[in-house]
Amino acid sequence: AGCGRVQIPMSRPGTLTAAVATLLGATLGGLFLWRTIYTQKKKPLKSTRGAEHLTVEQLGPLELGAATPPHPLQEPQPAPPSPKPNFLVPVEKLLEVPAVVVSSSEEWEEHWPLIQQDLSVIPALGLDCEWVSVRGKASVVSLLQLATFSGRCLLLRLLAFRQAQRPLPAVLLQVLRDPRVLKVGVGCVEDSKRLAHDHGLALVSTVDLRSLALRQRCAVLSNGLSLKSLAGDVLGVSLDKTPALRCSDWEAESLSQQQMTYAARDAQVSVALFLHLLGLYSEPWLPDETRSAYSTLAARCQGLVDVAFRGRCETEEGEHRHRSRRPTPESPEAGDQQVPDPRRNKRKPLGVGYSARKSPLYDNCFLHAPDGQPLCTCDKKKAKWYLDKGIGELVSEEPFIVRLLFEPSGRPDSQKDYYLTAKENLCVVCGKADSYIRKNIVPHEYRRHFPTEMKDHNSHDILLLCTGCHAASNVYDGFLKQQLAEEHGAPQGCEEAARTLEDQERRRVRSAARALLSAGDAVPAARRCELLATVAAFFDPGGQEGEGRVVSEVTAQMLETAANLETRICNENYVPHGLKVVRAFAERGLQGLIELERRWRQHFLSSMQPGFLPPLWSVSHNHEKYLRKYGEDLVVSLS
Repeated sequence: AGCGRVQIPMSRPGTLTAAVATLLGATLGGLFLWRTIYTQKKKPLKSTRGAEHLTVEQLGPLELGAATPPHPLQEPQPAPPSPKPNFLVPVEKLLEVPAVVVSSSEEWEEHWPLIQQDLSVIPALGLDCEWVSVRGKASVVSLLQLATFSGRCLLLRLLAFRQAQRPLPAVLLQVLRDPRVLKVGVGCVEDSKRLAHDHGLALVSTVDLRSLALRQRCAVLSNGLSLKSLAGDVLGVSLDKTPALRCSDWEAESLSQQQMTYAARDAQVSVALFLHLLGLYSEPWLPDETRSAYSTLAARCQGLVDVAFRGRCETEEGEHRHRSRRPTPESPEAGDQQVPDPRRNKRKPLGVGYSARKSPLYDNCFLHAPDGQPLCTCDKKKAKWYLDKGIGELVSEEPFIVRLLFEPSGRPDSQKDYYLTAKENLCVVCGKADSYIRKNIVPHEYRRHFPTEMKDHNSHDILLLCTGCHAASNVYDGFLKQQLAEEHGAPQGCEEAARTLEDQERRRVRSAARALLSAGDAVPAARRCELLATVAAFFDPGGQEGEGRVVSEVTAQMLETAANLETRICNENYVPHGLKVVRAFAERGLQGLIELERRWRQHFLSSMQPGFLPPLWSVSHNHEKYLRKYGEDLVVSLS
């Protein structure tokens, strides 16, 4: 028998056990392999994760080309603080900067870029004016001094421009009326009035150094508050104010070196005083990153911008009371409204003598187009006129609606139109309904000169105010009119007086004739001959002059005519205030007149703060319509 291979069959449970063992081994091997790889990747990330928790200051600046970076966990060394910049020129160096005389537009264009560069850093100008006084009467301003923080100073000879019949540089006019450039000096508010009166220059954003010195308590009151005293007390600078130099001839064809130095120092010291009083010489000039340089300066002299010096020297106790007083709407600290509210003056009742309306202004009658589209509201008298003429038919009595029987010349752009809304008969400011009067938001003296294109539907700018609010609004209007007068050289006053001038020669002739007729032979012979010669010269201008003139030809008829002479003659150069202002805005075409209209509307809102305005009343009413219909290039024809 040979040996044979014997096969023993494996049972089912043994097979399952082997499979499970194989699967378990593969799983454990995979886990071991994954752990090994994860450990290798995790090691270089430790330092990075540690660095993630370091602050920016701990990481420090990145130095390019460093051999070995610092260990991330090493204690960082604090960096020394960087010095804060302070580029203000010392006062003694500032006064050494020579001034430049500007007598023409070409000279202005040459030197303006450096001034503009300084204003972009510190928007403040030291300002002063010089003029000649003859027998105590001041002439027009002849010299305007402007200086920046660096000491650069321009001496503008205003009379040189006038004598050459050349306009002042447009950039100069823009800078003077730029509200974001402060003009500082002693008496600069008064200087602004003189510049407006003499040359039609508008000057805004002025700060009187005397007010600032009192607020900062930097002035020695016993020494006074003149520029010379402030310069000595605050800056330790002595200014030469000898009468011979101060009252020298500022209208001379060429200024001497002494005059130039004197004039320049007044402006240079003014801007240095301003910066010193604000504490900018003792601390770095670092405007807040969230505010402009102008806002930073204006915040430090809040309540003093465009406010005249009141001349009040407060004691310590008085200053404490002033600081602890709660701001009221009348006080400058309360905001931009620097005009006291006339309605708060209990001793002076407002609206006395005003004649209130006897009937309502708004009847709220409606006109419809032939197809029934609403066109506008109107008063009942006008609505009945269409019925009486047979060109309209009555649709409804309440509300009173008239449908036109012809196609109107225009239709509203949308049904949300100001002229389609019903309006209440009450004061738009306080809501009083028992007495009211019409108020022209854009005063008639300006509106009357607007082009006809801007006079359509101007009832938008006619609102109802009670007599008290109307009187208060007129007070506020006076301040804006004065501001416009100063900005555009358009003085206000009695129009009748300005339209005519007194002819002194005709007045002298009339006085001579009346003296001869009233006194007759009682006049001494010599005086009688002199008076007769005056009358004879008027009727015969080409006759013999002097005492030898033949006066026997003066008849009684001539004396009667001369005694009744009209001495006031028409002033051909007269331009009313309103027309001059409108002309100034009309130089920029339709857009300029829109700006004037918007300015008056916004002025009413800001000053009166009405609480009962009609729906859809707007500061920009019809402006988009004007531009869309006529275009910005409309040739403006003033009426």
